[in-house]
Amino acid sequence: MPRTMPRVDIVIVGMGWTGGIAARELADTGLRIVGLERGPFRDTIPDFTAPQALDELRWSVRGEMFQNLSRETVTFRNNLDETALPMRRLGAFLPGDELGGAGVHWNGQHWRFLPSDFRMRSLNEERYGKSFIDPELTIQDWGVTYEDLEPHYDKFEHVCGTSGRAGNLDGKVQAGGNPFEGRRSRDYPTPPLKQGYGPRLFAQAAEKLGYKPFPQPASNMSAESYTNPDGVQMGPCTYCGFCERFGCYNWSKASPFNTVLPIALKNPNFELRCDSHVTRVELTPDRKAARGVTYVDATGNEIFQPADLVLLCAFQFHNVRLMLTSGIGEPYDPKSGRGTTGKNFAYQTMAYVSPFFADKRMNAYAGAGAMGMAIDEFNGDNFDHEPHGFVGGGYILGQTTGMRPIQQTTLPDGTPSWGAGWKRGLRDWYDRSFPIQAHGASMARRTNYIDLDPTYRDAYGMPLARMTFDFSKNDLRMREFLVGKVTEIARAMNPTHIKVSLPPVPFSIVPYQTTHVTGGAIMGADRETSAVNTYLQSWDVSNVFVHGACAFPQNAGYNPTNTVAALTYRSLEAMKARYLKSSGPLQ
Repeated sequence: MPRTMPRVDIVIVGMGWTGGIAARELADTGLRIVGLERGPFRDTIPDFTAPQALDELRWSVRGEMFQNLSRETVTFRNNLDETALPMRRLGAFLPGDELGGAGVHWNGQHWRFLPSDFRMRSLNEERYGKSFIDPELTIQDWGVTYEDLEPHYDKFEHVCGTSGRAGNLDGKVQAGGNPFEGRRSRDYPTPPLKQGYGPRLFAQAAEKLGYKPFPQPASNMSAESYTNPDGVQMGPCTYCGFCERFGCYNWSKASPFNTVLPIALKNPNFELRCDSHVTRVELTPDRKAARGVTYVDATGNEIFQPADLVLLCAFQFHNVRLMLTSGIGEPYDPKSGRGTTGKNFAYQTMAYVSPFFADKRMNAYAGAGAMGMAIDEFNGDNFDHEPHGFVGGGYILGQTTGMRPIQQTTLPDGTPSWGAGWKRGLRDWYDRSFPIQAHGASMARRTNYIDLDPTYRDAYGMPLARMTFDFSKNDLRMREFLVGKVTEIARAMNPTHIKVSLPPVPFSIVPYQTTHVTGGAIMGADRETSAVNTYLQSWDVSNVFVHGACAFPQNAGYNPTNTVAALTYRSLEAMKARYLKSSGPLQ
């Protein structure tokens, strides 16, 4: 029998970016709030101080801050005819397992989605006709517009001290920025990062070909120091090359630790409980309202936390699994197309081209998570898709995040993988290349979804989330197109060698690609085709709000974090202004 805790007004499940933002924004309401985090407590001090923060074996290879698959994992299959098997070793994506979640080990790439991304179906149908979209795709409009999110994008950028150069200020194109971006109400809070040799070579080649390169927006601090609107201070980036897969020892990379959590934790109305693994949302007998959540604490005791309002702020597939195990919404059925919970799982479609230079060194060990130059001519609706037979696109980026010796060594094709030949190749080619990536969208398709595995369970006896995913024909055509553009730019640099690296087809969970998994609790203006409304409120259980990339109807070419945060800020704004005054469905 679970032990029952005193009732609170709000319980937040997951204390990464969205949970931290929710705690920060709601604590000043005077309501009693509890935040539950399944992982341990961490902070910059003592967990990520130098030199231990720079331990590639501990953090990157052994994945000390990533999800513990011995307690909980996902099962995976490519299609409905296969039997899904558990993922026993993290590969394609890296969920966090600690206070701060994946917001601790992200790279800091801080993009806004394009205005066209929010009207993916209607805009393509208007421009190319309904028959242009492959019938296997289940892409949808979001129910919100870029203009709806612009003030929330702006707010998050200033919370994070994001570095960049505006390309569109109040509708006027600005030199040196991204000319394709949506309208900005003001510039980035800090100037762009300094660029390494590789990104500069990329920008020069792209410009020669007629493209308009610009510095990638980065939540790696470029300024000497920055104080965000809440008074939290951040330090300048030291270009140490340890961003992705690592916590920042210098308070330079924006994370929940150095932005929203310090403010939330100071508020006496907010209580944080780490090592608290939520297993289900408890519903009333009529299943129209949540009573609270049940979780398992660090000692293995089951505890019921009553609450008037439940915010699901966990990682994408954890949110979806909690909805499925708790009976929130109708589970999606790919055969009939009915149901919405679990629908439209999507990912990212990646490709890499590495130019090698026998006569040049990149000095790539001086890197940062979002230090790079990009072009946007082939992203979203920025080009004519009709000759190419696909929807969507992606940005192209020449980037240097570091040159760590274990996992960032790239050698030319034909180099032996071990022994004396490998050593010679490493001697000859280390630091003589840099990656150019095509960061492509992922269009939702009918057979890509999440449900509950009928066989496998986690350490708490709950069914695992089952992921069914493979790349669509649309996305593979898009990738082929983008690889051609990336290769064109690489050749314009006159390299000694070029190496093209593509994730395997069919999709595999073994090699890392991105942690940008999306969908499963998708948002929209129609309850028949979405699991949550445009304020991220469950259509079926109105006192449950679901925050995170699970709300994306499909994934855009950009990295998702800024859009995740903007949607969360918009949801919380409506919650504070309307829902807390009069609970019920938000329209």
